Amino acid sequence: MMPAERIDTRLLEELTEQSEDLNSDALRITRGALIDFGQAVEPQRRWWQRGGLVAGAGGLAALWGASRAFADTASPSASMAEDIMALQTAASIENLAVSVYQTAATLPFIKDGNKTVVAFIDKTTQQHQAHAKAFNAAATQAGGKAQNDPDPKYKAVVDQALPTIKTPADVVKLAITLEDVAAQTYTKNVSQVSAADLRKLFASVAPVEAQHRATLLAVQALLAGNAADLVTIPVDPAKLPAAAGSVGFPDAFYKTDNASPTSEGAVK
Repeated sequence: MMPAERIDTRLLEELTEQSEDLNSDALRITRGALIDFGQAVEPQRRWWQRGGLVAGAGGLAALWGASRAFADTASPSASMAEDIMALQTAASIENLAVSVYQTAATLPFIKDGNKTVVAFIDKTTQQHQAHAKAFNAAATQAGGKAQNDPDPKYKAVVDQALPTIKTPADVVKLAITLEDVAAQTYTKNVSQVSAADLRKLFASVAPVEAQHRATLLAVQALLAGNAADLVTIPVDPAKLPAAAGSVGFPDAFYKTDNASPTSEGAVK
């Protein structure tokens, strides 16, 4: 019988707390963006109908010059439709992530295992549920429909992977895939959507997904190297492998090569 995989619970508890802090900050920004977007959505529709964006978008418009250029070259109706599809696709990715984490929580080696791991999964599930709710709220405020189904492309990946899951490492590997596509997609969406408040919305959620991925990459490396016992709080750098400080952050800048297109999870 294979030995049980171990995860240092002190590390996981600290990472869970940090994730909750980051998500709380992100949700404050998200709520503000949704309020602003809701208040402005009717005028924005009129601006879209007349063409272009409001010149007074201010600092965010200057910061995201590429986004402004994209919006200015798109037709007014196409800009709004593209925004709605981006929000629906984001919601579909979140819906799938929720489903995967909820399924993982029912697996015997998870639910009957360490309570800290269960708490980590529960907290991450709640965060994805909140993100899905935010994206759907913005989509409906913009005149679109809420997306309550999972992303079709990655649902196929999940359906293929679920029967092969036998260990916590298998769960971690699948979760990394979903967290990465979420972070990449939302990072790219910042430069694709036409409304400043929507850029703020995507920019507030992307770092949370990136942190989920970083945490999972660290756990994956420890499980693969059978070195979970080397992780302690406080950390003893002399005992850790050289890659310990970078394994969760393999890229200096977050890539978007695998970002989902805005239409991928849109309501048909």
